[in-house]
Amino acid sequence: MKLNLTGDVSSVTDGLKAVLENFAIQLSQDGYPIHVKNQKGPIRVVNKNGHGEITFEKPVHFFRALGLWLEQVNKVSEFDFTENPQFDMSGVMLDASRNAVPTVAEVEKFLQRMAVMGLDTLMLYTEDTYEVKEHPYFGYMRGRYTFEELKACDDYAEKLGIEMIPCIQSLGHLREALKWNYASTFKDTDDILLVDKPETYEFLENCIKAASEPFKTKRIHIGMDETFQLGLGKYLEQNGYENHIDLMNRHLQKVVSITEKLGLKPMIWSDMYYPLFTENSKYKDENGNIEKELAASIPDVQLVYWNYYSKDQAIYEKDITNHKLLGSTPIFAGGAWTWNGLAPNYGKAIVTTEAAIAACKKEGVKEIFVTMWGDNGAETPLSTSFPILQLFAEHSYHKEVTIDQVAERFEFCGDGHFDDFINLKLLDETPGVMQNNMNTSMTSKVLLYQDSLIGLYDENVRGLSLGEHYEKLVSVLERAKAHNPKWEALFDFYEQLARVLSEKAEIGLVLKEVYEKKDYEQMKAILTKLEMIQSNVDLLRQKHRKVWFAANKPFGWEVLDIRYGGVITRLDSVKYRINEWLEGTVSSLEELEEKRLRHDGPWEIVDGLVGGNVYHRIVTAGNFSL
Repeated sequence: MKLNLTGDVSSVTDGLKAVLENFAIQLSQDGYPIHVKNQKGPIRVVNKNGHGEITFEKPVHFFRALGLWLEQVNKVSEFDFTENPQFDMSGVMLDASRNAVPTVAEVEKFLQRMAVMGLDTLMLYTEDTYEVKEHPYFGYMRGRYTFEELKACDDYAEKLGIEMIPCIQSLGHLREALKWNYASTFKDTDDILLVDKPETYEFLENCIKAASEPFKTKRIHIGMDETFQLGLGKYLEQNGYENHIDLMNRHLQKVVSITEKLGLKPMIWSDMYYPLFTENSKYKDENGNIEKELAASIPDVQLVYWNYYSKDQAIYEKDITNHKLLGSTPIFAGGAWTWNGLAPNYGKAIVTTEAAIAACKKEGVKEIFVTMWGDNGAETPLSTSFPILQLFAEHSYHKEVTIDQVAERFEFCGDGHFDDFINLKLLDETPGVMQNNMNTSMTSKVLLYQDSLIGLYDENVRGLSLGEHYEKLVSVLERAKAHNPKWEALFDFYEQLARVLSEKAEIGLVLKEVYEKKDYEQMKAILTKLEMIQSNVDLLRQKHRKVWFAANKPFGWEVLDIRYGGVITRLDSVKYRINEWLEGTVSSLEELEEKRLRHDGPWEIVDGLVGGNVYHRIVTAGNFSL
């Protein structure tokens, strides 16, 4: 198809080439005429009497409008509709710190999809994965971005009307950055900086300069969330106990002085100020209001209220109201739930997003973004986030949104079928798991990594027929792979994961039952099945590797290689132990003599889930590392 765009196209010319190439469309004077108007007001998309019209305010609105026009022209011959942006900013935060660091090429592809969806802001969350020349060990062997790489991403984003905002940490979540000896003088605990130390602020100024200089924006996210051990390490030894609110304020003021010096406008995660909001807060006066002096002592930064846990709109509304008590309406950060384990938790992502964005609209929140964390290894490919990004995008342009609308738009913007992607949630939302997996069961992760002979989760899966569940899911994902050619490798990986789990999920239960019956013939048959599982796990590793290297730098994959390798080599030892027993070399298998108990880790204290944990707590009850 050829298009002839006339009118106000100067602000979008540079980005047009990238977007149109993606849709196999050329610009030509003999193409279909579309007149473009750049003016304040809503997006308008028209096709009547053999010509089109697009009206937009911000450049990213043009790219969304162009996508809408191309989508509609293939369905109906004439149309005329408008969209009203609901927020001043609607964007994405992409985690580039938990093993996976997307390549520049992948970031560019990501930006293209964002533009067509109409999402206007991208933050790359980089704890230590950006280059700080004064500290060569900062991000060493972690795939850190160079200045040139970040600038290339920012330049590309600008063409598409997308603002890139550096997103770093300036207090906690710095375990990987602080593990080297260069940081020994300015760390409080393993992952928190030492407040008040001059060396801390020299280090932070170097970091903030390095993180911000590649970008045109003056905005910067300086983190500071979840520093629960603040002041309780080296600081406590040197200075005694001090309230964390006072420490936060003093540290934040010093960091803000750095951002002011560099001409930057900072934002922070707001959770360390939550104690101010509690009903019985010691920081409130006799009227139940936060003490004015205390509120005034918080440095001038934008607060980012993050919450992706509740399906109750009233909770979000109350939290937003509480944030307003500190003097301004917060930015809101929701979640795509790409960090459940190996597969996305779409059920929870959808219900929490619906509740949260409804609250944001009601309470007048003007800026929102969706987080794509990669907790505990970034095992879930970032492309699985696109259905939830589409949900955020549609909410960003409509007061009310249906899932059918999201699915229809995703077919165009995401090059895939929404329902097929949503079926990926069934890898974790299995029998025994509550609807929408609200308690975040990591079923597929724990069953892939748990040891087949020790079986820490065997008692959790007893009676759930998970082998049968995954066997049925294999064919579902096989059909999805055929149905979504642009995402063949992604669905191929998940189909293989379901195939592995169809045999491995309950193999520990079978092993123990056969052992207790002293059924030697059946145990010999299990050896053959273990061989097959071992081969299929290695094939899964290869398929996962293909998806990883298509999107990410190589650094970080070694972690997943080691995890897969652990499963494969342990299966080898399981066969070795069984053969010892069959040959009479040992009279018993102590691993199978032990009574099985339900896994009693922190995730198992609630109902409606099979299990969940970080990798090292899944694979052994022992001490995984010293």
